[in-house]
This record gives sequence, C-alpha cells and structure tokens, in this order.
Amino acid sequence: MSAPALLAYTRTTGYRHDSIPAAVAALRTLGDFTVDATEDPAAFEAPLDAYAGVVFLSTSGEVLTPAGRERLAAYVESGGGFVGVHAAACTEYDWPYYGELLGARFDKHPAFQPGRALIEDHDHPATGHLPAVWEFTDEWYDFRTNPRGSVRVLVSADETSYEGGGMGADHPLAWCREQGAGRVFYTALGHADEAYDDPDFRAHLLGGITWATEAR
Repeated sequence: MSAPALLAYTRTTGYRHDSIPAAVAALRTLGDFTVDATEDPAAFEAPLDAYAGVVFLSTSGEVLTPAGRERLAAYVESGGGFVGVHAAACTEYDWPYYGELLGARFDKHPAFQPGRALIEDHDHPATGHLPAVWEFTDEWYDFRTNPRGSVRVLVSADETSYEGGGMGADHPLAWCREQGAGRVFYTALGHADEAYDDPDFRAHLLGGITWATEAR
C-alpha cells in the first residue's frame, strides 16, 4: 500500500514568512507520507481526492481562484483533512467559508518572544506528548474572534507570560474541528525556522496532521 499523500500549499500574496522552506522540509520528514509542495493555485483546480490532507503552511492573502475555492470546500466537506499552520489564519479574508473552516482569522501579534502555552486538552495526538505548561517562542497571534464554542481548543496562550497579548485570559492558540465529513486542525505556532527543528513542535504538527487525515 502506498504512503498517504499531503498537498502542502505555501502561496503568499501578503507577508511571506522566511520559515516556509524549513516548514516544507520538516513536513517531508515528519511522518510516513509523501508531500507535494506547491505555490501554484492551479493545483486546486484539479481533483484533490488523491490527498489524505491539504496543509496551508503560512499562506497569506488571497491564494485561491474561484474554482480552487470550490474544489477545496468540496474536498473537505466530503471527508478531506485540512491543516492550517501559523499564517494560514492570514489567508482568504474575502472568502467567508474559509474563516468558518479554519475557526478564526488573524488580527495582530506582538513581538516575537518567549512565552507560555497552556495545554487544555491532552487527549489529542497534537498535545498528548506536551507538558501542561509549554515554554515556547513565537509571535503569539491574536484573532479577530475567539473560536471557543465552535472548535475544540487544544492549546491556549498565557498572556501573563509575554508582552502585548490582546485577547485576555481566554486566548486559544491551537484547535481542531469538524467540517462536513472532514477534519480541520490549526496551530498558530510556527513563525520561525527554529520551530521546525523543535521536537515538541514537530510532534505537535504531526499529531494534528495525523488527526485531520484519519477521516479520509
């Protein structure tokens, strides 16, 4: 049996993260799956059924054509896995479905700095390996709305541990949800190259991908 395949999408029409090459390289070495990496929106105008999951790796801005939007939505609704990493929340602001799919949209972030992530749910492949308090360095994204209530929150930010947080005591950072017959996982972490060499973050990402692709 062939290894499951992932489609890694890294197109940016807004801010471009320098860590995208490191993110793609990490994805290729995380687990037992093959990875097709592309920045070509035409990839979403062809059938996606061969993929166990689609991963938006720090995409930004409007990155899909109208036909690509239709294909992606149909893919997830019919059981495809979707994973968003970091700036995936800064993507497709003009497409309401995408905001619902991901769970929340990026608002702003403070300076890149150390802080504490609190693990709310250890009963998930993305968090089962993590300590209750996870020391990490990242941009600590704020979101336009709090997704709690429409998602299963896995990790939240402790805003008392860093400067510039804007969401208060309830600040989800990583979560999962179901969309149609598909599964969605999002983590706001993953700004810097160093994250993709960090064993805990790599296991976090692999766990999220594993969960999202199980339904297919």
